[in-house]
Parts: sequence; structure tokens; C-alpha cells
Amino acid sequence: MDLFADDASRGAPHPDSAPLAYRLRPRTLDDYIGQQALVGPGKPLRRMAETASVRSMILWGPPGVGKTTLAEILAEASGARLEQLSAVMAGVKEIRAAVERAREGQMRDRRTLLFLDEIHRLNKSQQDALLPHVESGLLTLIGATTENPSFEVNSALLSRARVYVLKALDESELITVLKRALGNETLGLGQRNIRASDETLSILARAASGDARRALGLLETACDFVKRDEHGEILDRDAVIEVIGHQAAAFDKQGEHYYDVLSAIHKSVRSSRPDAALLYVAQFISGGGDPLDVVRRLAAIASEDVGNADPRALPLVIAAWDAYLRLGDYEGQRAIAHAVIHLAVAPKSNRIDQAWSQAKAFVAQHPDLEVPVYLRNAPTKLMSSLGYGDGYRYAHSEPNGYPAGTHHDCWPPNLPKTRFYDPSDYGQEKRFQQMQAWREELDRQADGES
Repeated sequence: MDLFADDASRGAPHPDSAPLAYRLRPRTLDDYIGQQALVGPGKPLRRMAETASVRSMILWGPPGVGKTTLAEILAEASGARLEQLSAVMAGVKEIRAAVERAREGQMRDRRTLLFLDEIHRLNKSQQDALLPHVESGLLTLIGATTENPSFEVNSALLSRARVYVLKALDESELITVLKRALGNETLGLGQRNIRASDETLSILARAASGDARRALGLLETACDFVKRDEHGEILDRDAVIEVIGHQAAAFDKQGEHYYDVLSAIHKSVRSSRPDAALLYVAQFISGGGDPLDVVRRLAAIASEDVGNADPRALPLVIAAWDAYLRLGDYEGQRAIAHAVIHLAVAPKSNRIDQAWSQAKAFVAQHPDLEVPVYLRNAPTKLMSSLGYGDGYRYAHSEPNGYPAGTHHDCWPPNLPKTRFYDPSDYGQEKRFQQMQAWREELDRQADGES
């Protein structure tokens, strides 16, 4: 068997039995839909194909946007032999075998383009095994990943490959893909003469969430439920909705999109946009996210972004947390929505977060600060004889319940007095501001008397 035969022909399913998405995979950039910022006239990948000069790259984008297809097109355009590996199944052994085949190909004056799917799943030793061969040019690497390569790919390997960001296909692009499938008599469904309205195709496109492979899979399944009339077969809205059912746009908890949605929830609440916050919470939970991850984020928001502008915020989130655990998922989700709306509508203050950050920074600069003697306990006679607790004023015995005077400010001796907490003008915190100002006036009066 010729090791250097076209990889696409080895083990490929018969066109009639292969999934529709496989059969319709574009063979040239002219047939490629989407990613015009990369494959349009004069754009980077188009220039590589036209000049037959492909450089190592990492294609970063969501599923079903054509990463594998681009690798196949670039290999064909450059006359390179395409070697395909999946990082899910490939280890150092498989990488070394691919390297040996590349050396044999080099002896035949044929370049090897290594397409490594899910490159983010390679561990450090596997990436290290690949690095010298990419650096020497023996292999031209095209890595594909759905995760941010700056977090998942070694910096040494990343520095030798250009990162290209692929976007999810928009609705109009997916509709173009679907219409091509319905009209293609050789590889698609054109021989059946199936008709579908733009509304029906729009429903399919929206359900696919930017994934062309998913869109074609849904179309192929839906076409098993077409109706017949005097003009042939028709794919109607009801059949499509039945096929789509309640499919959710699930995501990996370790994936970047998972944390992107959590970030969107946080920032929508912080921006006092309850509708947007509810939207992202619904997306997160519908996609398989753990509702308790939302509650944990809300608990952080309650102190970080609402704070004392509405002191009810944190207890309400904890109550929602408890309600979710007591009520179960279905009813408990309403308790989470309750907390989301409250936090989004509540007045905002980040003064607690600022105060805590400043206090930690101050302590880092003064690690040896001493507690004033009058604040120390004196449980033994020795401690009492050393003056521990002398001069401490019990607040509840003082006028207004406040030991006025800066000489009793509880601040460590010989350290510059610093204000960490400065209440805002929002919500209940405005009242806190007034209380602080009143106590500062009591301090001034007491200091004046002394």
C-alpha cells in the first residue's frame, strides 16, 4: 500500500452512506462558506492557497465552522501530503510515527502538513515531541482547537504558529449551506427535489448555533419526515420543530464558553441590566451549566458589586441558594432568578471590594504591625500587670454607644492612619456615609475637649 496516497481517499465512507455534512465538505476556497476575513480575496489563507506556501498555524474557533475543511483545502492547494491526528487519541508514539512518515515523504520531495485536531488536549510532553519538527520545517502544523490557545498550548509551540480566529457562522451563512444541500443533486438532497421555505431553514439555522455540521445533520434528519404533495416533497416548519425538540446548546464545563457566559451574567448584573442577566442565566442553565455555579457567582456579586448599597443582597442570595437545595432544580431556578433580578436592580457599590483590597495591600506593606495594648485581652495576672486592656472603653457604656476621640480609634500605634472604607452615595450606603460623618464630628468634639 502506498503510504503517500491521498489521505482523504483512505478509509473514507462511500459518498452515499456518509453523513450529509461529510459529503458536502467544500474542496476549494471558492466553495467555502464563512470566514471571509481569512479566506476572502487577498486574505491570509487565500494567499497561502494561491501561492502554495502554507505556514504553521492554529485555527481557533467553535465546532462546525470548517477547521478540518480548511486544512484539507490548504494541503490540496499546496501539494502537501495531509497527515491527520486527533489529540484525543494520539500520544507521543503516534506523533513519532507521523514524523517518520514525514521524513519518508521529505525524501520524495513531498511536504507533510500535519492537521492536529483538538490540539489543546495534548499534554506538555506530547507538545514537546512535536516542537523540534515544526521548528525544522519537517512538519507544517495546522492545529485546531475550540479553546483559547494562549491558555492551552505551550508558549514555545505557540510562538512558531500563527493563530487564526474562526467565527461561528451567522444565520444567513447557515441558510446558504442548507440551500446548497437541498440543491446539490450529486452529493446532497437535490435529487429528491425537497422544498423548504426560508422560515423553515431559518429555524434550522438558529437551532444549529453557528455550527454548519450540526445544521446539516438536523436537515438530514428532518428530511426523513417530509410531507408529499402534488409537486413533490416539502419540509415544513412542524417537522423541523419536532426534530429539533428541546435540544440545548450544551457546553463543556472546562471550556471557555462556559466561563464566558458566567462572565456575561456577572457583568450584566453589575451593569444593572436584569433582562440581559436573565438571558445569560437561562443560556447557562439550558446549556447544561450547574445552577449552583450561578448562585456562587451571585454571592460574589452581592459583596463585590452591590455591597452595603443594599445590605439585603447577600442574605437574599444565600436564601436563594438554600431554596434551590430545598426545592429542587425546577422550582429552585425561580429562586435563582429572584436573586438575579434583585442584584441587577439594586443600587451598586464596589466600596467593600476596594476597602478589602486596600486593607490587604496595607498589611502586606506592614507585616509587623502591633495591636494597641488597650485592645488586648488580659486573661492572666501577668498580662494585666503589663497593662493589657488598660484604657479600653466599652462602647455600650459610652454616650451614643460610641467611644469618641481619635485616641481610641483602635488603630495600631506608629502607623499612618488610612481610610479603607469610604461609603458611596448610593442606597443604604449613603446612610452609612452620614453615620461615619456624624461619628467623625463626635471625634473632633472629643479631641477638642481633651
